[in-house]
Amino acid sequence: MTKLILTVFVLASSLSAFSQTDLETRAKEISDEGKMLYRLEIAAWHGSDIFKTSYKEPWRIGGYFAYLDEDKPKCLFFSKAEKPKVIGVVSFGDMIVVETATIAFKEREFSNKEQELYTIRAKAFEEVQTDTLFKAYNNTNLNLIPLIYNGEKKVYAITAPKVVGTVLFGNDYLFTFGKNNSLIEKKQIHRNLIPIEFDNNKETIATVHYHASETGEFITPTDICTLMLYSKFTKWKTHYVVSENYVSIWDCEKEELTILTREDYDKQL
Repeated sequence: MTKLILTVFVLASSLSAFSQTDLETRAKEISDEGKMLYRLEIAAWHGSDIFKTSYKEPWRIGGYFAYLDEDKPKCLFFSKAEKPKVIGVVSFGDMIVVETATIAFKEREFSNKEQELYTIRAKAFEEVQTDTLFKAYNNTNLNLIPLIYNGEKKVYAITAPKVVGTVLFGNDYLFTFGKNNSLIEKKQIHRNLIPIEFDNNKETIATVHYHASETGEFITPTDICTLMLYSKFTKWKTHYVVSENYVSIWDCEKEELTILTREDYDKQL
């Protein structure tokens, strides 16, 4: 009997340890993808400002997107034409010191990678324009972020505010594409728009938003991208995402993610 009890105890301990390890792995996966989205979106932010200030023919701009070239962020602008060409690229050596960015105005064809990113972005843009799945809100933009990540072709759509003083979570979408750049799936990540107001003159210890089962149990890569973009302005310390079974804890200063079960989180209170 003693041996049986010991065996059951060891088995339970192993399952508990495996569960925590699994959560740590999942946290790293979500965090890595969120940080990738942030690098692309911040490059697009700064790149668009730099390029539009310097480019002398703004009427030719058809759009832009950011990508990584040997892990260096670039923001590419393409022409407004039936068969667009690259009309300029802003390259960053260090996103912290954006003044080190360089601009190339040379008109040229897309590289193979650039063409794939342009193609999936264009297909996502068409879906946004024609499908009622996608919602538009006043004083917001829906920003498209194409990427090829871990062998998968995706486009994220993130809602960004046009006004200061509000961080927007939700009204975000994910497009997944196949080998021939065919659209495999489009889905809404959060089911609604979640605005959280802030006063940048006040330090906020913690903020929170909640996930319904349709969104998933954990914080999303789009949540992390949003937090990294805006938390420096909000002066938030920590943001929590609470679902039925888990609590995702994002440390805004350390830019680190921890995921706990609701049970383990409640024990800390």
